[in-house]
Amino acid sequence: MAEWSTETLDSIAELVTEKIDVGDLTSATYISTENMLPNRGGVEVAQKLPKSGKVNSFQPGDVLFSNIRTYFKKVWYAPWRGGASADVIVFRPRDTQKILNRFLYYLLSSDAFISATVVASKGTKMPRGDKDAMRSHEFYIPSLPVQQRIAEIMSTYDELIENSQRQIKILESMVLALYREWFIHFRFPGHESVPPVPHVDIPQGWAATPFEFLLSSMTGGDWGDEQSNGDTTEPVIVVRGTDFDEVAYGGQLRAPTRYIKPSSLTSRGLKVGDVIIENSINAKSRSVGTTLLVDEYVLKRLGQNAIAASFCKVLRPCNQEIAPLIHLHARHLREDGRMEYYQNVAANGIANFQAQRFSKEEHITLPTDEGKLAELLEPIASMFKNVAVLASKLAILRRTRDLLLPRLISGQIDVLRQEEEGAA
Repeated sequence: MAEWSTETLDSIAELVTEKIDVGDLTSATYISTENMLPNRGGVEVAQKLPKSGKVNSFQPGDVLFSNIRTYFKKVWYAPWRGGASADVIVFRPRDTQKILNRFLYYLLSSDAFISATVVASKGTKMPRGDKDAMRSHEFYIPSLPVQQRIAEIMSTYDELIENSQRQIKILESMVLALYREWFIHFRFPGHESVPPVPHVDIPQGWAATPFEFLLSSMTGGDWGDEQSNGDTTEPVIVVRGTDFDEVAYGGQLRAPTRYIKPSSLTSRGLKVGDVIIENSINAKSRSVGTTLLVDEYVLKRLGQNAIAASFCKVLRPCNQEIAPLIHLHARHLREDGRMEYYQNVAANGIANFQAQRFSKEEHITLPTDEGKLAELLEPIASMFKNVAVLASKLAILRRTRDLLLPRLISGQIDVLRQEEEGAA
């Protein structure tokens, strides 16, 4: 630790104030809190761009930090130039001979810095980080060779994580394409020998079934109390729409633990085969209808009794084997822009899912022969299992990475000495 020095964030990095016109950006180069992924998970293509004005500018190697308390776990290392919304802070090393870009990224994504930012944040409805408190936060800074080695170690984990994420996206694209091919376009194996029903664009032996006949129940969630209080004695994980990706793909869970009545747990407790659908959202950023398929792997990751939040609905199929089809059908509607048909936007900009209308008007066309249905469901279930296995691998990688990072950046692990001893 002799070669390590104590530095404030302000002494090693500047808070970038440069601006760029939003007209010079594309959806792929615009970054907001909504399209940043948690736990150093990268970014997605933005769904919407601001109509006009200027936004924060960033360059390759800058570190972007989501400055809304709910999203402090969203930190991104920029590989290209672009623009970021006002709630995304852009940090840049003052001197790369003193602090490496990639090492700064790991400092700012550490639990210690994020926890300090949470404590110092201000505001009630949507608390923001206190920039002065951020600037004064102190870090241990090692020599450049140590910074470089730490960055290399952590980057190895990040590359493994990104590779697993890519595999998951490929599998999910494949399974959605398979659903469309077999259950929307009816080009299933052997379709050539199955004639269509006269005057109806479906194969013989298939039937269009409204959702209301596929579901045994469609219930709302619960929010409960922050602490056990009177009748609310059962602790549960409450899964919100913002938690779907973390729950599905092995991220660090931010879903809160709250307390509900035992009777509510009996009626609302999540089970294998449930499909949670986001019921109420801010229509300015996205539409309703994002879903989470609850399988045994999801319940295992949650680790205890769980329910959906009160601004979600739980679709419980009569036959849990078709739950993947319900999930895929909702994704099909969202990607085709048709889910908005089932949302009602209030004057305050909040969109609500019209569940009853959806259950009556939307349908899935399935073979009536149970053997044929089971034959088509088997490869889909297998692909979802592969996604779940990759998600479990992701969870282990993230947990290992997150345990290792604080030990590296605090100097608990002397990376250069370990390498010297290993070489000897």
